[in-house]
Amino acid sequence: MILQGMKMNSQTFRHVTPTRTPAAYIGGKRNLARQICAMISEIPHATYAECFVGMGGIFLRRSSAPPAEVINDFGGDVANLFRILQRHYPQFMDMLKFQVSSRREFDRLKACDPSTLTDLERAARFLYMQRLSFGGRVNGHFGIDPSRGGSFNITKLAPVLEEIHERLAGVVIENRRWQDFMRLYDRPGTLFYLDPPYFGNENDYGEGMFDRSQFVDMAERLSDLKGRFILSINDNETIRELFSAFDILPVELTYSVAGGKRAKRARELIIRSRE
Repeated sequence: MILQGMKMNSQTFRHVTPTRTPAAYIGGKRNLARQICAMISEIPHATYAECFVGMGGIFLRRSSAPPAEVINDFGGDVANLFRILQRHYPQFMDMLKFQVSSRREFDRLKACDPSTLTDLERAARFLYMQRLSFGGRVNGHFGIDPSRGGSFNITKLAPVLEEIHERLAGVVIENRRWQDFMRLYDRPGTLFYLDPPYFGNENDYGEGMFDRSQFVDMAERLSDLKGRFILSINDNETIRELFSAFDILPVELTYSVAGGKRAKRARELIIRSRE
């Protein structure tokens, strides 16, 4: 759908119920979600397109949606998990029902080559590891918290996964490089949300997934965009310079560390199209 000279109103959007994410993920947007979701809801658009969906920290927390929604992640495990939740939810739950939190099982699955698994097995492996991995890091270490029970508790997880399954109805799920994804869906009326790896942490999601030179490419592509965009990234002078052609909103955040016993301050940027 293309918007040309047409202003969207609130009736164009439908209400959707915000849901929790299926697991923690490095670079999750819990602290910025409310602000970013508010910005998204204020921008007229017919298609919402998210380039780096991760565990859905923004996508799943929105309370309104346009006629078309597309989510993308170049990480095959991410895209596969959402496709399985969308299309094979009952079978997926059958696979998870007897799983327990266990370091031995975590290490066994970590050593397993995902390419040898079926899509259902791969999704179950990925979700299990993300639930139990320290800090939600991709292929991280088994995380423990003596003050809490095991993070993989199917009785608590099942309602979350059911909500996500329902939320994904009608959503298109892509597994492309962000450049190809933007090229495919860019048109007037599309709003892109981009949450790329942080500057200085380009390899956190795996070797070859993203490199620093892509920030230059990203700034150039956004300059020629037919649609509109919102981008979130850590505050850095190089980033400020690269994206200086756009509106840049600095944000100060406080993160809890060491199990919530200490607070860490951080500066991030929300960058968006100019009117």
